[in-house]
Amino acid sequence: MEFVATCPACLEDLLAGELKDLGADAVRPLSGQVSFSGTLETGLRACVWSHLASRVIAVLARIDAGSSDELYASLSTLPWEEHLGSQTSFMVDAHGTNARLKNTQFSAERAKDAIVDRIYARHGLRPSVDRERPDTVVSLRIRDVRATVGVVLTGARPLFARGLGQRRQTGLRSDYAAALIRMGGWDGCSPLAFLTTGEALALEAALHTENVAPGLLRPRLGCEAWGGFDAALAEKLIAEARAARRSPQAPLLALGEGSQSSGCMRRNLRELGLAAELRDGALEDGIGSDAAGTDMRLLILDGSWVFADALVQQAALRDRVERILPACPQTARAVLFSRQGLAGLLGAEPLQTRRVLLGRADAVMECIEVAAVRPRLRVPCKAPDGSVHDVAVSVPASDQFAARLAKVARERRKWAAREDISCYRVYDADLPDYALAIELYGSLGDEKDSWLSIAEYAPPASVDADLARKRLCDAVAIAPAVLGIDPRHVSLRTRSRGRGGSQYAEEGTGAAHAVHIIDEGGLAFEIDFGRHLDCGIFLDHRTTRAELREMMKRAPAPKRFLNLFAYTGTATCYAADGGALETTTVDLSRPSLDWAARNMARNGFEGAGHRFVQADALAWVDEQRHARGASRYELIFCDVPTFSNSARMRTSSFDVQRDHAELLIDVSRLLSEEGVCIFSCNLRSFKPDTDALARAGVSLEDITARTIPHDFERNPRIHSCFIVRRVRPRG
Repeated sequence: MEFVATCPACLEDLLAGELKDLGADAVRPLSGQVSFSGTLETGLRACVWSHLASRVIAVLARIDAGSSDELYASLSTLPWEEHLGSQTSFMVDAHGTNARLKNTQFSAERAKDAIVDRIYARHGLRPSVDRERPDTVVSLRIRDVRATVGVVLTGARPLFARGLGQRRQTGLRSDYAAALIRMGGWDGCSPLAFLTTGEALALEAALHTENVAPGLLRPRLGCEAWGGFDAALAEKLIAEARAARRSPQAPLLALGEGSQSSGCMRRNLRELGLAAELRDGALEDGIGSDAAGTDMRLLILDGSWVFADALVQQAALRDRVERILPACPQTARAVLFSRQGLAGLLGAEPLQTRRVLLGRADAVMECIEVAAVRPRLRVPCKAPDGSVHDVAVSVPASDQFAARLAKVARERRKWAAREDISCYRVYDADLPDYALAIELYGSLGDEKDSWLSIAEYAPPASVDADLARKRLCDAVAIAPAVLGIDPRHVSLRTRSRGRGGSQYAEEGTGAAHAVHIIDEGGLAFEIDFGRHLDCGIFLDHRTTRAELREMMKRAPAPKRFLNLFAYTGTATCYAADGGALETTTVDLSRPSLDWAARNMARNGFEGAGHRFVQADALAWVDEQRHARGASRYELIFCDVPTFSNSARMRTSSFDVQRDHAELLIDVSRLLSEEGVCIFSCNLRSFKPDTDALARAGVSLEDITARTIPHDFERNPRIHSCFIVRRVRPRG
């Protein structure tokens, strides 16, 4: 017989080796599957013993499937009455497409019709279709104009579900955990240590050390209703598997803290009838403190929970690994599982590397010799309280970054204390190789709750990507040590330079969702690290917001204020604090407007006089300009994006250089007799079209220099700022 065992992509060679160990013949790794041959006993043995297979399929035929009619006709020739009973249920599991069969659900439906019609023609009865709990699963795998048809011997539930029933497995999936164990070559007889956030590694390790077949955890094989099933053979294989079980050969060491405590892991193992000894191990010295640690030959470190772009967590994971490895026997191996790879950051050349797909993201499995890990350089970092912390770094020049950051931080700290400022930029690409913007956010009322925001300008293509990543990893480790911030309170984002402005290329996920309240200018604002592209306030406009407040104080009655492209409404709060009796806050984003309303309410500005309008600001301004009886404003703030092509905009896109003149002309028509507008943008190369504006009776006064705060002086083009007035003809 011919069989196919499916598995995650890039694990095919591991599965092939496992199937050979189980006695399979003609084993051939393919893409996402391994074909093999043998007797029915060979296929059923794989169902009982495989740790790596997702499904095992007995191939029935290869048929023509160039179109739906051809698929139906080909399936109709197969003797389905021999495979499916008329009193049993089945489903079709379809994979693959071709030029005419582009939808797997349609292919499955067409195949189902062919099978039902065939059995009805022979027996006059129609088998039932059950997509949730079928008695038999028919596999249909289409490739080009051909299809492979078979019966899934493992049933509807994949093998990696193990015996957990409907309870969802946390953390790493069992087949990936089994792959890590097989990569390390663990025989189940020597102690195994692991660091993970789920239960799968403990489960798989227990199965190995007790020689328990994974199939024994399942209530049934899954193909008992198939016409070709041999119940006696299945009972024989199950009996052999039970007889092969042994007492645990080695203890398992669970290291550190995770979402699954070792106590919870023990309960899970006992629920499944496993007796493996699970011990707690300390991160630094618990591994080698007893005979179990001394004899350990394999360490598995599961960092798959760290997102690919969450370098804050990656740096923490690397540091944790470096604390663990020195406690391991130098003869041991370590298998590392991470989103972007850890071996390079540890200075070790991997014995083997395997790139796999984890969800929708890439991940890397690496096997290294513990003895090959080279200790990194350590840089002394002096915190504001005088304590000194040695931070391990991968790049020698990172000591210069630490020194520069410490020097700038001292000056900034003194300046901020004099000016009573709690949120400010500490570092702004002072060293070209460390092109970062680092901002400190002091939380209102609790210094320990302060946060760092680190934004990296994406390095040019000419810079080695691995070197750039090591520098960034070093900076992420150094910055909280120098600035006295909890390393868990670091938010990291990567930015790229485009269209003249600094644009975010990706949203960092290093910080968990955390809402904090900060103070600026005597006002309280909500900031949020983790869920949004920006934290809720732009610090480079600190002085601009203060100017708005003073202008509002001097504005004549009725003191109306308009905030366009308002984001979280911080400027609206300043205007209200300056005495604005009516405010209108306009933004396209409902979450931003809700955030703005919370900021206003937090500062005591509530009531009917404060409106929040969800609208495309460009279209809204145009409508208000021509609307009868529309409000006119004594003060307007218009901080525009550099570029926008939101699908909800009335126009196809907005480009500040191209479109600013038309916008400012419209905005000027919303000003009261003595009203003014502050216009700002962050396009570094911005040049106002003064001629077009003058022809429309609009004047500009450049106030950029006086709106750049001290902590942004290294980058005077962080924004451009102008006072806009409407020039009315005399007489």
